[in-house]
Amino acid sequence: MKRTSVQVTDNHDHDREVPGPPDPFALPVPERLPALPVTFRPTRTRVAVFAVSAVLILTLVVVALILPDDGPTAWSVPERVAFAALGPLISAGLYLLARPRIVADERGVTVINTVRTQRLEWAQIVRVNLRPGDPWVLLDLDSGEVLPAMGIQASGGKAARRAAGELRALVDERTVTERDD
Repeated sequence: MKRTSVQVTDNHDHDREVPGPPDPFALPVPERLPALPVTFRPTRTRVAVFAVSAVLILTLVVVALILPDDGPTAWSVPERVAFAALGPLISAGLYLLARPRIVADERGVTVINTVRTQRLEWAQIVRVNLRPGDPWVLLDLDSGEVLPAMGIQASGGKAARRAAGELRALVDERTVTERDD
């Protein structure tokens, strides 16, 4: 875990740095930066959405096939087709949960959330955060705004922290400010 340091002046007017407590918001620093372009996406969420969609579609098709076709509660062919079509319709809505990703390339970062896509230049991103309790990465922008980036979700555990650390390292390498900080 990254440690902070504290500037201390002793009795002889000498400045020295003393190790401070561990930084609870520190992200792992990658040994080397990922090659660009790189895409970050929440694997667990995508697997869950596609699995639920497949089970839902299969279940509704099977139920549509076994519905009674005679008697007082008979289902007509159009009604069966409409019932089975609910699966793909609901799955299309679920797909929005699998859509988020972050794509970093030479020119900047594209943040694709459930219904909105935003393109950022490297210089627009001030900091990449994934603090304890955050559901996903938050990007601090030079405009003062905070942009949620759902492509890296905290539910991913160590893989999410590693991805956030890689994105932060890319931002640190490619963002140059007037003060060069």
